[in-house]
Amino acid sequence: MEEKSSNPLLCDIETGMCEIDDASVKLENASIAAADKLVKIIYFTDPICSSCWGIEPQLRKLKLEYGEYIQVEYRMGGLLPDWNYNSGGISKPSDVAPHWDEVSEHYDMPIDGDVWLEDPLHSSYPPSIAFKAAQLQDQSKALDLLRELREMVFLKKINIAKWENLAVAAKTVGLDMEAFERDFNGNAEALFKEDLNFAASLGVRGFPTMFFADQEGNQEKVYGTKPYSVYESALLKQLPDAVKMDIDPKWENLFGKYKTLTSKEFSELSQTPRNETDAILQKLVDEGKLTKLVSKNGVLWMR
Repeated sequence: MEEKSSNPLLCDIETGMCEIDDASVKLENASIAAADKLVKIIYFTDPICSSCWGIEPQLRKLKLEYGEYIQVEYRMGGLLPDWNYNSGGISKPSDVAPHWDEVSEHYDMPIDGDVWLEDPLHSSYPPSIAFKAAQLQDQSKALDLLRELREMVFLKKINIAKWENLAVAAKTVGLDMEAFERDFNGNAEALFKEDLNFAASLGVRGFPTMFFADQEGNQEKVYGTKPYSVYESALLKQLPDAVKMDIDPKWENLFGKYKTLTSKEFSELSQTPRNETDAILQKLVDEGKLTKLVSKNGVLWMR
């Protein structure tokens, strides 16, 4: 039987996982436990992981419904070190383009694979290091940066491995640019390597991977892109008494919390039937209340 070879950019639609080379995994039984919040979620991700983009609706919903109980700790996983491999049917950037288009349809999240034809990335390490640099300044702005980078690469076909594009994203989310550049070229790389080592110590094989841990260190792992109920169940196993908060479904409230939403995200958060979502949001655009960015495989709605 032919040995199955994994490729980090060939995300398995069935498992919802972008896998890395198992040979890099060092099982050291690292322990994790919640501190400030009742449940810590350690989320291993990557700025160019299409499956991670696919769970944005579920993750945003989890934060709105159970935010008072959880602390989400973002860790970078290092999906694409470089192009020095040939496996899984992908040996060069242009091979990724049709796969991303397929993944976009499956997750109902806008992804334009043409970035791999027009301005392909050589690695996901630079945007990962940029995220660590942003974390040194402000955790909230670091998350804004990660979202901005994902929108740039998935919808706008912008190469987020280039410094000039990382700088634009950092400025957009309001980071101190002098400090950002200093940290990007300084301490952030070591922090990124710490994330890689931490992932290896926990046996992380791909992204998204989430560990739900209570204050005693009991863990529940969710591996791959899953329906919302799976993430909610993992949380409730650690904290059965958690009470779900109601989400105000009005568009003003949702766009007040998140400045941009995809159609799938709006549908998930507002509980609007997916086949009605685009018409509702387009009406708001027509009334001048929202704007939109149309990509090849979907729309990003903005207030």
